[in-house]
Amino acid sequence: MVFVDRNGHAVHAGYHLTELKAARFDTVDCGGQLNQWQETIVQLWVPADADDDYMTAAKFLKIFDKVRGLVPVNLDTEIRVEYGDENFFPSTYHVRSVTHERDRTRVLLEPPATTCKARDRRIATSVVPATPSCCAPSESCCAA
Repeated sequence: MVFVDRNGHAVHAGYHLTELKAARFDTVDCGGQLNQWQETIVQLWVPADADDDYMTAAKFLKIFDKVRGLVPVNLDTEIRVEYGDENFFPSTYHVRSVTHERDRTRVLLEPPATTCKARDRRIATSVVPATPSCCAPSESCCAA
């Protein structure tokens, strides 16, 4: 499995799958709405003495399945990849796509972006809310 970004940078060969996290988020956005979701986060790390081989998809899935027996992972959640090095800012990346080539599985990583959930809801419904939210046209976001 090769993890790459849109610029063609790849996580170095010899990486290890060092941790699998079943994460639950409970948040309140600037519009005052409660939000809840889960994510599955896989953490990759490259040791100083890394070998030249990439982990196979079969080995990755074997590790994932073994850990899944120990940690309650919801298989319907988004899977994110936590990684950082000289080419990847340390972050938890979205998986944009997974493609299978002859002898390789390629996972395209996309950096996270911030947004205003209240604004996104308003745009999605195309209706200005009856009660003020942080992103209502006459207010600035997160104003007290």
